[in-house]
Amino acid sequence: MNYFSVVVAASLLLLGCSSLSTTERSEPQASAAAIEGHMLFLASDELEGRDTGSRGHEIAALYIATQLQALGLEPAGDNGSFFQRVPLRSSRLVPNSARMVLHTADGDQELAYPKAFFSSADPVATESSITAPLVFVGYGLISEEFGINDYQGLDLSGKIAVMLPGLPEHIPSEEAAHLGRERSRFAAEQGAIGIITIHTPQREAVRPYANSILYLNTPSMRWLDSDDQPGGVQRQLRGGAYVHHEAAEALFAEASTSLSSVYAMLDEKKMPQGFALNISATLSRQSTHDDISSPNVVAVLPGSDPSLRDEYVVLTAHSDHIGMIQDVRSDNRVNNGAMDNAAGVAILLETARMFTELQQAPKRSILFLVVTGEEKGLLGADYYAHNPTRPIENLIANVNMDMPVLLYPFADLIAFGANHSSLGPVVERAAAREGIRLSPDPMPEQAIFTRSDHYTLVRQGIPAVFLMTGFESQDPKQDAAAIWGSFFSKHYHKPTDSIADLTREYGPIRYDFGAIFTQINFNIALDLANDPARPFWLQQSYFHDVVGQPHTQQNSRTTAD
Repeated sequence: MNYFSVVVAASLLLLGCSSLSTTERSEPQASAAAIEGHMLFLASDELEGRDTGSRGHEIAALYIATQLQALGLEPAGDNGSFFQRVPLRSSRLVPNSARMVLHTADGDQELAYPKAFFSSADPVATESSITAPLVFVGYGLISEEFGINDYQGLDLSGKIAVMLPGLPEHIPSEEAAHLGRERSRFAAEQGAIGIITIHTPQREAVRPYANSILYLNTPSMRWLDSDDQPGGVQRQLRGGAYVHHEAAEALFAEASTSLSSVYAMLDEKKMPQGFALNISATLSRQSTHDDISSPNVVAVLPGSDPSLRDEYVVLTAHSDHIGMIQDVRSDNRVNNGAMDNAAGVAILLETARMFTELQQAPKRSILFLVVTGEEKGLLGADYYAHNPTRPIENLIANVNMDMPVLLYPFADLIAFGANHSSLGPVVERAAAREGIRLSPDPMPEQAIFTRSDHYTLVRQGIPAVFLMTGFESQDPKQDAAAIWGSFFSKHYHKPTDSIADLTREYGPIRYDFGAIFTQINFNIALDLANDPARPFWLQQSYFHDVVGQPHTQQNSRTTAD
């Protein structure tokens, strides 16, 4: 099907669903047909996987913007448009330029690239090289709340931190995920100039080292600030490497504790303490830079209450995916991203339509933010969080829509983030209205809380919720957990995340349950927009004190809960 045929097909479906007005019901109802129409277009081959910075993604962004414009929403991007251009730097490692040399009492030992180690490109400099002593720092975490300081008693000034991947199991999943994202900052604040991460046997059992090597030629990206410098980068960390678990033994050859002893402690669920490794290393690499841009789409539905319309409930979804696979021998090269995240964008667009069909707009304004670069590290969302088109202190809550797996009639949802703020009861009520239960995180080891766009707003102090389709099915003949796991292992970030391939394996896409998912997100946002009190972090929540607090107007309830 060519590009124009896809547009016509999607438009016909959307025109058909427009007749499903609210005349039969007193409130807007989500349309499965509308969700299907949007997904048919966004997950089509013609968009070539919607890679960040690509023509396919530009077409997707234009489609989204015109859909929001057709609903009568107001532009909320740059210069009176629906777009916020995100400046990006794409960095590639120069082939065969990465080197890692250990300096020991017995002489120099160079590790083989990429069999023993690999490195990513440097977004700051085209050439970088550091030589410094190595210090093992355990997991490399610092948390007063959980009594952790892996740097205690260690001198990291001008040295390279050697750390473990993963997270201690005794820390709750969302808190652990947040701490894991702060590792680079912790190391830089302690004076480190580089980081080496060890691929442990425990990690090998979950994600083999060989899998990571498949992505060595993929460029890394960062958004650029007003000085054309990469944002979110600890610039004093000028070297980095990821080392195979067997090759890493050479790093501990002159240390007081062997690496095998560290691995044994991990098997026993213990937290290894840090110590000097008594050797130094040189890390060097060459990188190339290509500065590009890619659009966020931003639109707003103005609120109806003069005293609250300058506050915004933010609805987010990411429009990008991972583009084309590089293997020209394959007949199926397009990573269509049907579930990830054509489904989430379709649900956001349908949610927007429902808001425009209300007899009266909600009291607060609704900001619809469809971001780029999620697959490259939450880049579009993080850029918006640092360069908002509305005052950051006026963004009162975020409802994020990312990869609902619409392959079975889900009976439950996982509400990431809801238990940390006053959003919890709102989410529970909205789900219960549709007969859906809430369940705890079934995969805490995946650190999902920090892997989608809402997390960038959480870091700015904005309460957020991100719903994931749960592991229970309303059809007793279907094992929802097995279907979800099968999708994740066989189709996630692969060309078979397409409507045709998923339909062949699992049966028809459950657009009807996409409508239920939409209804729940709509009612969460509507309740938040109409509540006289703005959301707040719970006093007992870990995030109450560890993330930024942009909100200057605090409710009397804030300190009472």
